[in-house]
Amino acid sequence: MSPSGGIEYTTVRELRGPLAIVGGVSGIGWDEDVRITLASGEVRHGVVLDADRDLAVVQVLEGTSGMDPAGVRAAFSGSPLRVPVGTDWLGRVCNGRGEPLDGGPPVFGSRRAEVSGAPVNPVRREPPSDPVLTGVGAVDALTTLVRGQKLPVFSVAGLPHLELAAQIAAQATAAGEAFSVVFAGMGLTHADASFVRDALEERSASGELVLLLNTADEPVIERLLTPRIALTVAEYLAFTAGRHVLVVMTDMTTYAEALREVSAARGEVPARRAYPGYLYSDLASLYERCGRIRGRPGSVTVLPVLTMPAGDITHPVPDLTGYITEGQIVLSPETHARGVYPPLDALSSLSRLMRRGAGAGRTREDHLDVAAQLLAALARSRQVRDLADLVGRAALSPTDRRYLDFEEAFLRDFAHQRNDEPRDLDTALDRAWRALLTLPRGQLSMLPARLLDAHGAKDLDEPDGEAPR
Repeated sequence: MSPSGGIEYTTVRELRGPLAIVGGVSGIGWDEDVRITLASGEVRHGVVLDADRDLAVVQVLEGTSGMDPAGVRAAFSGSPLRVPVGTDWLGRVCNGRGEPLDGGPPVFGSRRAEVSGAPVNPVRREPPSDPVLTGVGAVDALTTLVRGQKLPVFSVAGLPHLELAAQIAAQATAAGEAFSVVFAGMGLTHADASFVRDALEERSASGELVLLLNTADEPVIERLLTPRIALTVAEYLAFTAGRHVLVVMTDMTTYAEALREVSAARGEVPARRAYPGYLYSDLASLYERCGRIRGRPGSVTVLPVLTMPAGDITHPVPDLTGYITEGQIVLSPETHARGVYPPLDALSSLSRLMRRGAGAGRTREDHLDVAAQLLAALARSRQVRDLADLVGRAALSPTDRRYLDFEEAFLRDFAHQRNDEPRDLDTALDRAWRALLTLPRGQLSMLPARLLDAHGAKDLDEPDGEAPR
């Protein structure tokens, strides 16, 4: 008998990678929590992945290294894996299983909740509204994040996506309302984990952050658990404690690769690029846990970060993520090569819910008009740049040359900021106006005349016109 009074099984038939195959079992269900005791007395934990007749496939969270099947005892709890939830998580730094890394005691909570969770019931889902301001000017102005939204960051290896994720986690706010951040790092190097801890130290000390760090040398199974624990903690902070919570999850490609590895160990038939056929539903089970619930305070907003192998946006992970989420923030190697941070590809980025959280009464009256004009002018400037590569700048019209000046002002004055610099939305929009005013007034057709008059827009190509300094 186990200490909890349940039956302990000793018939471990096989160890396969991170999996243990336990035979002779009965009454076992999926997702059950398992307590595994080794001959040495060491205790490990597992979750039931599959149960068929008298066999149970158990994923061992700490891995099967050093386990001898002959000396292993497995006790099934009869219920899914649960973690304590409560405000005690705030200010804590833990590993991917929720065990403390900060030298403090184990995290306790007012109750325990299943980490598997469930998507928000569509009938009770409240439409997202009001912004979450990230403190990154280009993101807030052009792809505004809305409370309850899921907005991924698409990047490639070598770009500063981790720096951007840490900066957003350190700076994000919800217009003075109670706000918390849950940061889930998956498959990080020790150097990256140390960087994240240092970057978020101030927010953690203020009791506004929960930090879960899974490093690359830890068991692959833990990587699957990390985002689920993060979301379980966030749901309590939002829907019970009444906070607006931002969940930053990086890197979801690493998560998907862990899922592929476990799927291969289970002997499942692979689908696209050897990922399991249920990759879409698995990602959706995470992303759809965000939102707002009618009649309850708070919100859960999700910002997943993922790298696109070889920059391929049709790769299964970004492709399926794009179907589930409401837009994307795309980082550009070309912009990064020009020394701009964050290297946002504004024309490929989109927040489909931006109009619900921006504009008069929410951000600023001119916000949506300025964002639309910026994107239109940027699209024209890229066409002009392609033309200049063919015919040379000297062959361009005066207006076309203004568009090249605009692109430079857009990148240097508007988009670029330091990775430790919080930039409020008013400052970002004022910088956007300065970039736009490098263009003739006649080219700013998406802005109302009263706004152009208020900002002193001129037709710069007239003889008495003068470019603003």
